[in-house]
Amino acid sequence: MIYAYPMDLVLKALAEPRRRAILRLVWSQEMTASNIAANFDDVTRPAISQHLRVLRDANLVGDRRDGSRRLYRANHDEMVRLRRFLEQYWQSSLERLQDGAEAAQRIKEM
Repeated sequence: MIYAYPMDLVLKALAEPRRRAILRLVWSQEMTASNIAANFDDVTRPAISQHLRVLRDANLVGDRRDGSRRLYRANHDEMVRLRRFLEQYWQSSLERLQDGAEAAQRIKEM
């Protein structure tokens, strides 16, 4: 079951560049926090765990236990929800632009 999370939590999570990089790493494969941390020279393992917690709280990544390991993977469904949310802004902006252009054309034709 996918829970509805506030979109501002998702946007805040994605505002941090390292979190976006982590999301790219786990987009198509499960990884442990240690494997993720190995991709960052300037970030400690505990810091990666903090970033993963923020991503998990925003429902952008999921995790599962495999013995003593915890594996993380991107939540594609939440990313689809984010995309739809952002497309609504894009679509409404285009509609307002079209309405403005049509109004300007009508005024010009008068």
